[in-house]
Amino acid sequence: MASPNLSTRQLRAFLALADQRSFTRAATACHLSQPAFSALIRTLESELRTRLFDRDTRSVQLTAEGRLFETSARQLLGDFGVAVSDLSDHVERRKGRVHVAALPSLAAGWLPAIFAEFKAAWPGIELNLSDFLSDPCIDLVRSGKADFALASTGASHAGLSTQLLCTDQFYLVCRKDHPLASEKVLTLKKLTPYPFIHMSRNSSVRQALDAALHPLQTNTLLEVDQLATVTGMVQAGLGISVVPALTLFHFEREGLLTRPLAAKNLTRKIYVVRRQEGSLSVAAQALHDLIVLRMRG
Repeated sequence: MASPNLSTRQLRAFLALADQRSFTRAATACHLSQPAFSALIRTLESELRTRLFDRDTRSVQLTAEGRLFETSARQLLGDFGVAVSDLSDHVERRKGRVHVAALPSLAAGWLPAIFAEFKAAWPGIELNLSDFLSDPCIDLVRSGKADFALASTGASHAGLSTQLLCTDQFYLVCRKDHPLASEKVLTLKKLTPYPFIHMSRNSSVRQALDAALHPLQTNTLLEVDQLATVTGMVQAGLGISVVPALTLFHFEREGLLTRPLAAKNLTRKIYVVRRQEGSLSVAAQALHDLIVLRMRG
């Protein structure tokens, strides 16, 4: 026996008749004419190959099979209603979940205000953030664990699309009493004699700086993983550093100075990275669009 092709319209008509025990009242409850309502019940019984109601001129009663089917029909309609309601909540952004992977400098400095704005507009959406370097961020997107990433990557990645979000300029960071603080024009060559506090070699900041410096060599004093560490070391007078504009909030400290560099070839490009196949969820697309709007606005 082939599975019956039932509709929610038929199920609602069946339950209305089970509750009302009258074709006239059930048809009215379903906003149907009595002939149209009766046709729905006949079609349902035909699909199920059994009589669901005993009818006579005075009453309508469920058959044994009708009583058996009633429980399942109510469960089916209930589950369907829950599914439609849940989907509607996601479509209307009352519910949902978004996972963003982002460079630590963006996650700490620029992204919090965007998250706060998004949360104020759609408080029911759960936000998740992974603050990693570019390669781990991209791995999260490729594996499907993150919806999209904000990363610095110039290389193409199979199965991923990249959209340029912004171009980050670089600044010198030094103490206000450092000789470079009063230098009229700052070039990369003028920085090389001084002790340097570097980010680790696998960071996008370091990679952009090494590419721009080549073949010049810096007087490296330390290599560290965290911008907060760079801040402390520079503030202590151990050396200077070069960092992107989006990280300058770390260096808003008494006694420190930040100055733009005259180096056109020293930039860091920030991209939105997502999978090529498939679309973002409604919630993820909304956050993606807000990030693009605010970064470019």
